[in-house]
Amino acid sequence: MQPFTLRVIGIIKEIPEGSVMTYGQIAELAGSRRASRQVVRILHALSEAHGLPWHRVVNAKGEIAIKDDEARFMQKLYLENEGVKIDDNGVVDLESYRFIPR
Repeated sequence: MQPFTLRVIGIIKEIPEGSVMTYGQIAELAGSRRASRQVVRILHALSEAHGLPWHRVVNAKGEIAIKDDEARFMQKLYLENEGVKIDDNGVVDLESYRFIPR
């Protein structure tokens, strides 16, 4: 597995319950600021195998970016169950819920 992929997995695993991070934020912390699409691919391919909290990752606007209706509903449900408030447009307030690792 590539070092970038390992760093992404590690970062995602550290997102605490009730918080979110953006694809771009994860990519930058993993060492490649412009690799947000790669973060999407890693989440898609490795979430189940690595037990990643995939639902805690949103786009740069705080939106749930998943297009599939069922998966979108599940992400919203999981986040709400962790106390994350999501508006009617599927947007998380990043000021309130963004996780910034130390």
